Amino acid sequence: AGSAQARPSSETMPQTSIFPSMLGTSCSGHVQPEMEEKCGDPVYQDGSLVSGSLEVLIEHLVPTVDYYPDRTYIFTFLLSSRVFIHPQELLTKVGQICTKQLEMGTEADKAKVKEFVPKIIQLLTEWTETFPHDFQDEKSMKELKEITHQIAQCDEENSSVKKSISQMTQSLIRNLSTHSQYQEAREIIKPSVTDKQTILKPKTQSSQKDILSVCNDPCVLAQQLTHIEMERLTHITPEELVHIFNHMDSMDNHKSCRSDIKKTCNLEACDNWFNRLSSLVATEICRIGKKKQRTRMVEFFIDVARECFNIGNFNSLMAIISGMNLSPVARLKKTWSKVKKAKFEVLENHMDPSSNFSHYRTALQGAVQRSQTAHSNWEKIVIPVFNLFIKDIYFLNKIHANRLANGQINFKKFWEIAKQISEFMMWKQVECPFEKDKKIKHYLLTAPVYTEEALYLASFESEGPENHMEKDSWKSLRAALLNRA
Repeated sequence: AGSAQARPSSETMPQTSIFPSMLGTSCSGHVQPEMEEKCGDPVYQDGSLVSGSLEVLIEHLVPTVDYYPDRTYIFTFLLSSRVFIHPQELLTKVGQICTKQLEMGTEADKAKVKEFVPKIIQLLTEWTETFPHDFQDEKSMKELKEITHQIAQCDEENSSVKKSISQMTQSLIRNLSTHSQYQEAREIIKPSVTDKQTILKPKTQSSQKDILSVCNDPCVLAQQLTHIEMERLTHITPEELVHIFNHMDSMDNHKSCRSDIKKTCNLEACDNWFNRLSSLVATEICRIGKKKQRTRMVEFFIDVARECFNIGNFNSLMAIISGMNLSPVARLKKTWSKVKKAKFEVLENHMDPSSNFSHYRTALQGAVQRSQTAHSNWEKIVIPVFNLFIKDIYFLNKIHANRLANGQINFKKFWEIAKQISEFMMWKQVECPFEKDKKIKHYLLTAPVYTEEALYLASFESEGPENHMEKDSWKSLRAALLNRA
């Protein structure tokens, strides 16, 4: 949706004055402190609305005969409003403002009313396209139908009005259905856990399937990892990124929001995938009995990680490095002594956590700039380290208050949050240009991965314990796993 792609900027913000309140008595001038939240005058900075009461911000959302809100404002307000008001309640208020505008139209103003109708349909279309899940409950759908029915009655002779409403409704139902089908499909694929007994048996390397038997080309594997990453990002909605605020102390204590917290299942799916890929990398390395083959596997994953970096797939890159830095892998000194480590050290440097991941952020910015001037989809790919992206939004929310001292909403904060989220929305809309390989993808998603205990045991069996502490760990692990088997 265009509103998701738009980026807030003072240049595109309309400088139209707010029209008189239709939610209550309009206020101006000096007010009592307890009335400031409701009646405080909105504040502009360089043409952008940076603070105001919730009522004023809602009014600024709804078009009039001679005003239509900037698309960046629509996206920013609809995204952030859920922190203060439930989407269904907001829809009701929008409907009330529309009703009053339509009622104010006398016989002489019928032409003006007809000009207003397409604008409100456009607003509702942008809302349903960008935030379809705001309409997944019956109450919201009913409210939407009531508003559109009332609008259609105002210009009954105009067939294009009914057609626009019908297209909007059908598109919304289609979006909700697609989301529902994806949820069901994802439930079927559960991360598989390996049979612990196989770890305790002698290693029969020849009969054991590994990643190299499925794909031995680092470039191809990096491309399939990118497919998986982008598939998961595609299903993340902007409102899910705001729902993480529900877990923060700084969120306003708004009962209607808190009573209807949506599960951030798509964010969890990304997190689970990252952990799975890290575990898979460690599993593939640790379960190989022969040092030469194990060294080859380590070097293969280094090459895959480098290809991920070249593509702009930083999430898979970080997951692979994390997997190789897990203790069961890192302790394999004999293996690492045979690895050409220079390439790995370069990649580790890119993902170095010091100075708030400054090297990674520089590399990410480079990928973003490449994406903005790209001539092909390959160059447009930007897949950030997802957990870091979430943390950035988390801290942006945490360090700035939702409301100012006078009770007004600190909308300047939400411009910045929306700017970051809208940029992410653009990245996730890029179509993955690489050819899919179902066999490789299936292996990456379903191949058994070892638990932490099993990884340690496999590591000790590949390269024996080096000190008393490791020997004790080895013995207790074997005993524990044998008892469970």
